[in-house]
Amino acid sequence: MTVPETAPEVAGLAPELEGAKKGQGESPLSSASERFTSYDVEAFEVPGGREENWRFTPTRRLHGLHDGTAALDGIVKIEASAAEGVTVETVDRDDARIGEGGIPADRVAAAAWSAFREATVVTLSGTPAPVTVTVTGPGVGVTAAGHLQLRTTPNTEATAVVEYRGSGAVADNLEVVLAEGSRLMLVVTGEWADDAVHVGAQHMSIGRDAVLRATSVSLSGDLVRISPTVKYRGPGGDAELAGLGFADAGQHLEQRLLVDHSVANCTSNVLYKNALQSAKGLTAHTVWIGDVLIRAAAENTRTFEFNRNLVLTEHARADSVPNLEIETGEIAGAGHASATGRFDDEQLFYLQSRGIPEDVARRLVVRGFFGEILSRITLPELRERLEAAIEAELAVTGA
Repeated sequence: MTVPETAPEVAGLAPELEGAKKGQGESPLSSASERFTSYDVEAFEVPGGREENWRFTPTRRLHGLHDGTAALDGIVKIEASAAEGVTVETVDRDDARIGEGGIPADRVAAAAWSAFREATVVTLSGTPAPVTVTVTGPGVGVTAAGHLQLRTTPNTEATAVVEYRGSGAVADNLEVVLAEGSRLMLVVTGEWADDAVHVGAQHMSIGRDAVLRATSVSLSGDLVRISPTVKYRGPGGDAELAGLGFADAGQHLEQRLLVDHSVANCTSNVLYKNALQSAKGLTAHTVWIGDVLIRAAAENTRTFEFNRNLVLTEHARADSVPNLEIETGEIAGAGHASATGRFDDEQLFYLQSRGIPEDVARRLVVRGFFGEILSRITLPELRERLEAAIEAELAVTGA
């Protein structure tokens, strides 16, 4: 595929803003519509950690994914089982479908775009059985780039699970391209080994009258930074993004979302919950940045975003920044909210007064906090496995 060095929407900038420099400084953009995108890694400045879109990320732990020193010579293994209504292809980077989901918006995503050797394209048609795609890291001490695209044909109704596993440092782009009238239930799980670093960009393109129900679960890894972007290609698009993160001592989990409403009569809802607990002097850190942009043409938009963080111990840090930008007064409804709080001792006391031991009571409160997210996962075996994984995390941390 032949692509421009920079995205069309940045063409015509003043000379001092041409190429890389727009929106990569220490000051935030005045509008999310100004966000710089490019396929060219050299169009982005090397993050120093003070830039607005990198200031929460400990760049020293990225194994060189951000500054060009990562070799990216490992292999990300992507496996998916073909079945009736499911086509799995391994394609070269010049395949015309690659890039339909969106354009990289940071240096790591652009580096992954430039470095991947082959892409996996999974096409869902009709009403196929649920499909699972497993993405495995390159191994301890190895860095690699990956590229996966999930796409539907018109009027498809499907469920897909993308599981991230293994070790190493991975930079990748995940494209989700929904055709007109299709409906996709998507679950993305981060079940990495303790050493893993994952910097992933998710490009979600919603066709006319298409519905996306996406749930992400992040439980492990050393540093995980995921940046989903939702864009609409036609009216009637409907996207729900739900997420769950549990950060243990020393972990950094970061979620940076943009929902870009540029088309009329579309809907979005975002709900992310994080719990975090530190121990042995190691800080647990979660970051949630939620941007919703309603452009002037996006009349009759309905949107809401909410982030909630549960801090279980001292020396744990949760950063939460919801942003809502509205360029038209003709909307159906919009709102955003964020809440961060410590463990509720009154709930704990109530459960203990009913004869429930303290350690069991604490786990019940945390499981109840996550229940709203896990209930969205309609595959019983997957939901039970994730519940067991959370239980194991709670047992290790002593919550």
